[in-house]
Amino acid sequence: MKFPRVLAICVATLFSSASFAQAVPQIPVEDFLKRDIFESLILSPTGEYLAATVPLQDRTSLVILRRSDMKQMGHATLQAKTAVGDVYWVNPTRILFSVGRKEGQLSLPQGTGEFFGLNVDGSGQGPIVGMGAIVRDADAASNITKKTNEVYADMVDTLKDDDKNVLVAIYQFGTRFTELHKMNVVDGRRVMVAKSPVRNGSFVVDNSGVARFASGSDDDNYERTYYRASEKADWELINDESSSGKVLHAWAFSPDNKIAYLMSSEKIGPNSIYSFDTATKKQTLLVRDNNVNPSGLEISPTDDSPYAVLFRDGFPRYEYLDKNNEYAIALQKVSAAFKGKTVMPASYTKDGKLGVFYVYSDTSPAEYYLFEKDTNKLTFLAGSRGWLKPEQMATQDPYELTMRDGTKVEAFLTLPKNSDGKNLPLVVYPHGGPFRVYDTWGFDSEVQMLANRGYAVLQVNFRGSGNYGRAFMISGYKQWGGTMQDDLTDATRWAIKTGIANPSRICIYGASYGGYAALMGAAKEPDLYRCAIGNVGVYDMKMMYGRGDTQETEYGLNQLRQELGEDNLDAISPNKLASKIKVPVLLAAGREDVRAPPQQTETMARALEQAGKSVETKIYTGEGHGNYLLENQLDFANRLLNFLDKNIGPGSQGGKSN
Repeated sequence: MKFPRVLAICVATLFSSASFAQAVPQIPVEDFLKRDIFESLILSPTGEYLAATVPLQDRTSLVILRRSDMKQMGHATLQAKTAVGDVYWVNPTRILFSVGRKEGQLSLPQGTGEFFGLNVDGSGQGPIVGMGAIVRDADAASNITKKTNEVYADMVDTLKDDDKNVLVAIYQFGTRFTELHKMNVVDGRRVMVAKSPVRNGSFVVDNSGVARFASGSDDDNYERTYYRASEKADWELINDESSSGKVLHAWAFSPDNKIAYLMSSEKIGPNSIYSFDTATKKQTLLVRDNNVNPSGLEISPTDDSPYAVLFRDGFPRYEYLDKNNEYAIALQKVSAAFKGKTVMPASYTKDGKLGVFYVYSDTSPAEYYLFEKDTNKLTFLAGSRGWLKPEQMATQDPYELTMRDGTKVEAFLTLPKNSDGKNLPLVVYPHGGPFRVYDTWGFDSEVQMLANRGYAVLQVNFRGSGNYGRAFMISGYKQWGGTMQDDLTDATRWAIKTGIANPSRICIYGASYGGYAALMGAAKEPDLYRCAIGNVGVYDMKMMYGRGDTQETEYGLNQLRQELGEDNLDAISPNKLASKIKVPVLLAAGREDVRAPPQQTETMARALEQAGKSVETKIYTGEGHGNYLLENQLDFANRLLNFLDKNIGPGSQGGKSN
């Protein structure tokens, strides 16, 4: 664990007068809500063009820029609530991109399995594979037919030495066994080259484009991984999660295909990366962090050799597999130019001479730089949220906290700029999910907005969160309102004990699962918090089995049974515990939310009203899992800040020091 940049705070400061940072100008709320200019920038194989995704109000646009003068050449914009997903340069002048439905600003895009194509000049635009709602509604002419394309597709390999074809995994509706197809990048014509030995399978191919690994699961949600020695060899089962208690996925191959690199969970502790000898099938531990999972593997753009592993352990860092690799050297050089920031390769040209690097920190939103490897020259390309000044932003620091049962959890604390870090009003801010999701060090506009208004913000990766190994994640199963909630409680008490938080000025606020945790915290610990805020949350656990999109599939239903459970649901439902809540509550939801339907919020509000409790409720018409419209985002942000100010801020009545 990398420890924070701030010194520990003496407990003796606990009862000093409340402090609010005043030195930094109050930044308009609108500045924290403005959309980025670009979300991503990806170099074309020759470096002549850049593909950029551009966030619009309720969708994402894709634009092609000529690198020499950043002039727009072509673009693609799809229908409302549609997000451009992964973008692939499949030859020097053509792109394929996946699409997804995004039902609200806070929801993750749900891939539809459809791919569209686009030439750099805007021509050749239209659906390539898939026949979901987005393709059916597309205005562009399509080369595909319904008969051959009632499928879900995933990109497997762009075949960098083949400008005409890519490899895609094809999930046929009505069947469960995935096929690997070679697909033409212009007309979408396909031919099958492999079939998965496991249902819902995903493929990993070697550097020759041959499928060598397949992983998948049945409705029991247990992962199974198969390997084969060649295109003609039989598939062999090499891991079954139901018996091994481990999950095993292939990530990459060595340039000669003799070694594969596998990501494996462990029975205790974080995941590891193993080398896998393809001749002997022997696995050898290659790299493992003491605290967190491998987060990414960097691979040479020229010979496909892995050279570094990203770990998000407090401050993100790279562990180098080969420090002498020319691209490892390049990464180290660029990183040295941005002290205190995280630097990540975003894309390279095919010859590896030009690269785009993604640079960010806790106080600086993402910036993109062009790196010329032969001359070590760095050129600024684009930045996001340039109107926010890093020197006015608050720093975020990681802490390792010990829970009541000895479990270690990671938390991130953001203190208001120029505050003394003592006796502050505190917002406890649990993430959504709750499983597999986790908070990391980096720029968060909402956290910065709260810090700019004088609030310390505490983010806790309670058990069940991702990034700390399979055992840590599954320790949160069926612990809604249990140990997952206790972790938030213990972290809050840590902030009080160390003198960071004024115990009379603490509010708990979250969205989605975080909304659940906020209301459950207020019910389970009625004297710990002074207010609770839930946005697009779930509050009635039985309702989760009847409303929402998770329970609509057998996989999702089994996931609910596994992660939430089916017993004693009223005991962990905040709406059933409304009488125990003593503090004011603010609730918000979207009328069109299918993940956390508004009925969840309405039943919580009704229960509080019937119990005679103070509750403010706002349901946003036309919005889903989070607000798309800037006017609604602004409305909620102002409601949030006003509510906090009234209950734990300078304007509160109950926030006097003990």
